[in-house]
Amino acid sequence: MSDRRPKLPALALVSDLATMDQALYETVTVTRTPTLDTALRRLSAAADHSKLSFAIAAALALRGGRSRRAAALGVAAIGVASATANLLGKQLVRRPRPYRAEDSPFPGRHVPMPHSASFPSGHTASAVAFAAAVGPALPVSAVPLGLLACAVGYSRVHTGVHYPGDVVAGALLGTGSAALVLALAARNEA
Repeated sequence: MSDRRPKLPALALVSDLATMDQALYETVTVTRTPTLDTALRRLSAAADHSKLSFAIAAALALRGGRSRRAAALGVAAIGVASATANLLGKQLVRRPRPYRAEDSPFPGRHVPMPHSASFPSGHTASAVAFAAAVGPALPVSAVPLGLLACAVGYSRVHTGVHYPGDVVAGALLGTGSAALVLALAARNEA
């Protein structure tokens, strides 16, 4: 008689997703892209502590009017996303960061490995939250900010500090954070 029990479908799905996540991470991190390595390392660093989003928010705020309101919504969404990712998500899930070999063939692409948990990506959550909150308030900015948020998310995998699943979770968290901020703002204006 076998002692093996059938896996629960949910556990099997989680296992399959983790396998795919690892495979995608490895595919991205072993692909030679010297030009992207430098650009994405710089982008990832610029997104640290939402510096890039805050700089854009400051420029928008200086324009006044709708741009100032859009900037305020974006900053509020960053606050919700960042707090949720760092104070809740990372503390509950505690996923370890990806392993990077000391003798990596592409050491120039890496950013310093953060000491926090990997899941979800806080950089992605904040960048997406900012884009998703500013975009509806200032539609001309929606596509450029959306593309920038996608690039920030990809940069976190490319530089070796996140699995793709961390980035997807961060994007979902950022979208939800922006939706919450926009709903509260609309309710307060009504």
